[in-house]
Amino acid sequence: MKLPVVNAQGKELRSLEVDDSVFGIEPNHAVLHQAFVTQRNNQRAGTANTKTRGMVQGSTRKVRMQKYTGRARHGSIRAPIYVGGGIVFGPQPRDFGLAINKKMRRLAIRSALSGKVADGQLIVIDELAFEAPKTKEMLGILRNVGIERSALIVTGQADRSILASARNIHKTKVLPAAYLNVGDMLNHAHVLMTEEAVKVAEGLWGSTRSDGRRVGKPAAEAPVAPAEALPSARRRAKAEAPTEEPEPVDSTAVAEAAAPKPRARRASAAPEASAAAEPKPKRPTRRAKTAPEPPADEAPKPQRRTKKSDEAG
Repeated sequence: MKLPVVNAQGKELRSLEVDDSVFGIEPNHAVLHQAFVTQRNNQRAGTANTKTRGMVQGSTRKVRMQKYTGRARHGSIRAPIYVGGGIVFGPQPRDFGLAINKKMRRLAIRSALSGKVADGQLIVIDELAFEAPKTKEMLGILRNVGIERSALIVTGQADRSILASARNIHKTKVLPAAYLNVGDMLNHAHVLMTEEAVKVAEGLWGSTRSDGRRVGKPAAEAPVAPAEALPSARRRAKAEAPTEEPEPVDSTAVAEAAAPKPRARRASAAPEASAAAEPKPKRPTRRAKTAPEPPADEAPKPQRRTKKSDEAG
């Protein structure tokens, strides 16, 4: 895609080749709307605060008795119907922030730029140079390029002279290309970009990198052989490889290596002769204690009779 480039007097100088992926796509209105709403919500402070009836100052005494007065029942003067009372369901501090994916944000910026180009509201100027801040000169440039309403001036880098020259002009804003956003582009009728700003925008949101490579493709791809040539090449390499005869294997060495080796005896084991000569003494076994038997010549003692035995007798 080519865009005309004008000078400060409004005369067309040449055409500039721009990236179609930035300035020539079909605008995605759904993503554009979502990005705009997200940006507007993130600008909200969310500091509005009100007090409920439990936060305001005032007595908690009941205004009058509940019954027998003929009037409405009431509690304290902190009730919402009293002047100075609490607020019912009022706003409290909160965060209105929203989030959007990086790819969607980039697509929204490209959609906004492409929409401005399609509507004829994007103007490319060769350069904006001021020796000193001059609001009158900036007004003359805007009139010469055909901008009568609000304008967003986009520069390649931050320039203090351009910013000071346009800050007193109604509905005019100056931004570096790196800070270009959806909200400012949709809030201004025209976008005035320098050639340097166009190149910066293509480098940030275009399909090519700064080194000229396409995004999403490798720098260099290795050549791949066709599928039909692979089998023949492998067979040819196998056939050309020198064949080596295997060395003879000694069967006795293999048998010796596979035979189990005797285990080494432990050093703590005592010789058999000493173990047989000195047997360990056996521990004496304990016998159950039994009452001593009376001698044979001694007569047994008569048992003492209890009361129960006397009664039974």
